[in-house]
Amino acid sequence: MPTEYVDTYYKRTLSDPQTRYPALSGPESTEVCVVGGGLAGLSAALELARRGRQVVLLEGSRIAWGASGRNGGSVSPAFSAGADAIRRHVDEEHYRALYRLSMEGVEIIRANIRDLDIRDAHKVDGRLRVVRYDAGDALQRWCEEQQRVFERDVRVLSRAQLRERLVTEAYFQGVDDPTSFHFHPLNYARALARECARLGVRIHEDSPAQQLALDGAVKQVATAGGRVEARTVVLATGGYTGALQPALRRAMLPIATYIMLTEPLGERVREAIRSDAAIGDDRRAGNYYRVLDGGRIGWGSRITTRIDDPPDLAEALRRELLSVYPQLRGLRVETAWSGRMAYARHLMPQIGLLAPDVWYCTAFGGHGMNTASIGGRVVAEGITGDSHRYQLFQPFGLAWNGGALGRAAVQLTYWSYQARDWWRERRSR
Repeated sequence: MPTEYVDTYYKRTLSDPQTRYPALSGPESTEVCVVGGGLAGLSAALELARRGRQVVLLEGSRIAWGASGRNGGSVSPAFSAGADAIRRHVDEEHYRALYRLSMEGVEIIRANIRDLDIRDAHKVDGRLRVVRYDAGDALQRWCEEQQRVFERDVRVLSRAQLRERLVTEAYFQGVDDPTSFHFHPLNYARALARECARLGVRIHEDSPAQQLALDGAVKQVATAGGRVEARTVVLATGGYTGALQPALRRAMLPIATYIMLTEPLGERVREAIRSDAAIGDDRRAGNYYRVLDGGRIGWGSRITTRIDDPPDLAEALRRELLSVYPQLRGLRVETAWSGRMAYARHLMPQIGLLAPDVWYCTAFGGHGMNTASIGGRVVAEGITGDSHRYQLFQPFGLAWNGGALGRAAVQLTYWSYQARDWWRERRSR
């Protein structure tokens, strides 16, 4: 039975629902086999195809079926790991090189939308980073570093300036980032797939890898319907990575996050949100949201290690929205959904060589759009020998996730972050 997308805003606004790619049937051979049709796998396949390589891409469900096609849609530089955490692993020059890669990831998406004329990506410029406590001095220092070191156009918004855009008592200050943007990630990913196919990439949906033979000069990836032989394999499976490759499964934690779509509010939404920018607060698992067509609000929040969605998901997210914007009381929720992201314990992407000609490109949870895009590019460059930039990620390897204890530790850590956020916000009141 062919897989369908889960009920999200993105599925409801899909521009070409009729486009499908056949499941693998029989044997195929190629130069590179990419396993995983999310943004990382698509980006790697596209970069390889542009460099003239033969590629087969296997996706277990549908293109961008997982977190790549049902996330918050915000695109901005940085990684899930903060600057201080990254600097504990690398020196300052190395940190700056990594941050510039994250900036390049933003530009990859921007350039693809422009050059491929992806109008159904619905790109909207602007992002507001907001804080729920008094952090004016820290934000000013951060903006000055961004301007001086990375030449980024960012500036601090005072509480009064922020209230002109977001009518709420919840926030103290913010950062205006006009060069970041938000978009329709599922339409974008499917446009990448179309371009891959145009360049000769053979894409197979509903073709989960069931067996890997990665020793020797010729690798084999088997599915229920066929087998791919390739000189090189790229494993880019994300939050739905199974036990097929134990080294990857042991090194990532599947973390769920949640999003809801409100009913159309029309002009009423401007009683609360007077900005078209994407908005996100700086808590570890804070709120991220934006205004969509018809005055709908796409509102995301929370992270958890649980697999099943909570039964009161929509109502819980609605309450969170109203805690920030009580003037929107009475609004209804159209749908709510979850997406499972891949996190490493160090919160950095996992990019590198698992064995000769066997690459991994995963763990983009929490800041995935830009990092998956640059991850796909540096892996492609490594395969073709165009660069060794993938080695910038070597200090962040396949660290063991801790198993069941690791998942419990993540949940406890999240709760501790919530407690710290609560105390910091309370002190600012």
